[in-house]
Amino acid sequence: MKIVITGSEGFLGRVICHKLSRKDFQIIKLDKKLNYDLTKPASLSGISDFDVLIHLASLSFVPDSFENPSSFYHTNITSTLNAIDLCRKFSAKFIFISSYLYGNPEYLPIDEKHPLKPHNPYAQSKIISENICMAYFRDFGVQYTIFRPFNIFGPGQNHNFLIPQIIQQASRKKIILKDPNPKRDFIFVDDVADAVIRSIKHESSNQRIFNLGYGKSISVNEIANLIQKYCDYNLNITYTHESRKNEVMDTVANIEKARELLDWYPKISVDHGLKTIVEKYL
Repeated sequence: MKIVITGSEGFLGRVICHKLSRKDFQIIKLDKKLNYDLTKPASLSGISDFDVLIHLASLSFVPDSFENPSSFYHTNITSTLNAIDLCRKFSAKFIFISSYLYGNPEYLPIDEKHPLKPHNPYAQSKIISENICMAYFRDFGVQYTIFRPFNIFGPGQNHNFLIPQIIQQASRKKIILKDPNPKRDFIFVDDVADAVIRSIKHESSNQRIFNLGYGKSISVNEIANLIQKYCDYNLNITYTHESRKNEVMDTVANIEKARELLDWYPKISVDHGLKTIVEKYL
C-alpha cells in the first residue's frame, strides 16, 4: 500500500512515518522542509498513484493565528483542498488531522456530537477544512476519516507548547507559569499515531469523525508537579496567576467511538509520558 503523508517532517508526522516504515508500507513524504508547497498545485504535479493520504501539514500555533489570520486561513484551507483533490484524482482515501474544536464545553466528557465552538482563527480553519472533506465525499465520493486530537504531547514537540516550555524551564531549575488551574486532556503522540494507522484499512472509519484523548484531564499545576517528581533536583515553581482571554478551564474527551469502531484505546498515560520526556531531556 502506498501512503502519502503531508507534514511528514513535523512532530506527529515523524512518528507516523516511523511506525508505518516498520509495517512495510511505501511512504511518500510531502513537507515544506522537502521543498513541497502544498498551497500550490504545481508543487504536487509529480505525485503518482497512491492509496491513502494522511494530511498533517498546517500552521498550528494558536497565538500566531491571531497575529496573522490570513496566513492561517490561506495555508490550512488551501493545503487541505489541494491534498484532498489529489485523492479525488487517484481515488484514494483522505485522513485529516483536525483539532479540538469545542470551545468552552457544555458538558464533559466531550463527544463528537458536541456543538462546535471555534474561538480562534486556527480552529476556524480546521472546521472549514472538515467541511471540505465532507463536500468532496458528497460530490466526488472521496472516502475520508477525520481525527480531532485534544492536546498532543511527547518528545520532539515544538517549544511553543506548554509541556516543552515547562521542560525547557526545568532545565534551568526555575519554572514560571501563569494560571495553574486550567485542565486539559493530554494524549501521547504515539497513541495518536496508532489511531491514524488503524484507520488506514478500517472501512468502519470512513466518513467518520473521532475524538482522540486519554479520557482524563490534568491541570497545569499537576503537570509541573509530575515533572518535579521525575527530576533528580528541586525545581522552583511559581505562578503569576494570569488568566488567558476566553480560557477554557477543562476538557475531557469521550473516546468511545474510536474504541468501538477502530478498536483503539490510549496506552500511554500522562504520568508515563512525562517520565519519558524528563528522562530524555533532563
